[in-house]
Amino acid sequence: MELDFDRCYRAVSARDTRFDGQFFTAVRTTGIYCRPSCPATTPKAQNVTFVPTAAAAQHEGYRACRRCQPDATPGSPRWNIHSDLTSRAMRLISDGAVERGGVDALADTLGYSTRQLTRVLTTEIGAGPLALARAHRAHTARTLIQTTDMSMSDIAFASGFSSIRQFNDTVREVFAVNPTTLRDEATRQKTISSNGTVSVRLPYRQPLDTGWLEWFLEGHAVPGIESFENGLYRRSLRLPHGHAVVGMRFVDGYVEATLSLMDMRDLAPAVARIRHLLDLDADPEAVDSALSEDQALASNIAAHRGMRAPGSIDGEELLLRTMIGQQISLRAAATHTARLVDALGDHIEDPLGGTVTRLFPSAAVIAERGHEVLTGPRARVSSIIGVADAVASGKIVLHPARPAEELERDLLALKGIGPWTARYVVMRTLADPDVLLDTDLVVRQGAEALGLSLKDSDRWAPWRSYVSMHLWNIALTRRAA
Repeated sequence: MELDFDRCYRAVSARDTRFDGQFFTAVRTTGIYCRPSCPATTPKAQNVTFVPTAAAAQHEGYRACRRCQPDATPGSPRWNIHSDLTSRAMRLISDGAVERGGVDALADTLGYSTRQLTRVLTTEIGAGPLALARAHRAHTARTLIQTTDMSMSDIAFASGFSSIRQFNDTVREVFAVNPTTLRDEATRQKTISSNGTVSVRLPYRQPLDTGWLEWFLEGHAVPGIESFENGLYRRSLRLPHGHAVVGMRFVDGYVEATLSLMDMRDLAPAVARIRHLLDLDADPEAVDSALSEDQALASNIAAHRGMRAPGSIDGEELLLRTMIGQQISLRAAATHTARLVDALGDHIEDPLGGTVTRLFPSAAVIAERGHEVLTGPRARVSSIIGVADAVASGKIVLHPARPAEELERDLLALKGIGPWTARYVVMRTLADPDVLLDTDLVVRQGAEALGLSLKDSDRWAPWRSYVSMHLWNIALTRRAA
C-alpha cells in the first residue's frame, strides 16, 4: 500500500483526526508508533516512517503510544472500499478466523495457498496474517484490561490467546509494560464484568447520523430476537463458540456496547460484527464530500451528515429474512419472521429479563421444518425452504470476505432470488459501499422526488450504497410527511 510521505506528514503536523486508522506514524528515535492526531510534539520528518496498519508497525518492532492509543482507532475504510485479497483477508481476521482455524483455514476460505496469502499481505501492508491476528488480539486485550475488572486469565482467553504466557509476552512487546501496569495506568472508569457480560466502547469517525441508524434498526426489528426501546437496541446472535445478547446505544464519539456472552472467546468476533452492522469503519467525510458535488443530493447530505449504510450481523440470517420480506411491508415482514422465530428459534435466557429470548433459526432447521410455519404463496415458501437447504448444505456460502461479483452470481443462481434481493444481500453482507439499489421502489421514489436519473450512476462511484440510503431517506421522509 503506497503512502504519500508529504501528505501523511502534513496530516500529522495538523493532528488531523480524519486520518486516524488510515495510517500510522512510526518514530525511529523513540521506537513507538502513533495515530496521526497524537497530541505529542510532532516528530522531525527525518525520524518518521508511515505504515498502513498497527500490525505493520508492531511487526517492525515499534511499541504502541500509550498516550494516543493508536490501536484503538476505527478501522481503515480501505478494507470496506476494496474487494481485493488484502481487504477480504482483513475482514476475516477481524472476525477471529485465525484464532479459530489458523492461517491455513483462512487461506483456504479465501481460495489461496497459505504462502501466497502471506506474501500478498506482507507486500501490501507490511505484515502477514499471524502478525495481523496478533495485533488484533493485543488491541482486544488492552481494551479489556483498561475498561473492565475481568481477571487477567479471563482476558487472555477472551482476547484469543492460547496461553497466559503468550498473553503476557505480547502485551509487554506491544505496549512496553506488563498487563497489571496497563490496568493501573487506565484513567477511565472501569465497567465491572460478571457472568460473561462486558461493556466496551466502539469508536467511529464523526459525523454519524444516529437518527438514520436508529430508524433502520427499529424499523427492521423482529420481536423475539431484537428489541429497540429508548435508544437502546438489543439483539441475540449466533457466534463461533455459542450465542450472545448484545445491547448498543449511540454516544457522542462512540457506541456503547454491552455483550453477554456464553463463551468469552467470542468477544472479538461479536465486536467485529457490531462494527460491520453499524458501518462504524466508514469515512463519512470522504463520502459526504464526494456526493455533495451532486447538487440534487447536496441538501439532504447536509441535513444527514455521516449517514451510514448498515451491514449485517449474520449473512445467512439476512438472506432468509430478506426473502421472507420480499414484496411486503416492513411490519408484515417482522410479523412473519417473528412467527418463524417463535416456532423454530432456540430459546435463550435474556440476561436483563427482557424480550430477547430467541435465536434466529438455523438454515438447517428452516429447511427441515419451515413448511410448518411459513405462509404465503406456495412458490415463495418453496423458494425460502430451497435457499435454506442450499445454505445448510454449503451450496452457497455467505461471509463478509466473498468477492461481490461472485456472491451476486451465486445468489442469482438460486430459485426465488432476483436482482433486487441479490444486490441488497451483497450490499449488507459485504458492507459494499458501491451498490445502487436502482430497482428498489422506494429508492426510485426518492430519485423521482429529486428529478434524478438512476441510469447514469458512475458519477457516484464508489459510494452508491450511500446514495441508496439517502434516496431511501428522502422517499420515506416525504411519505411520512
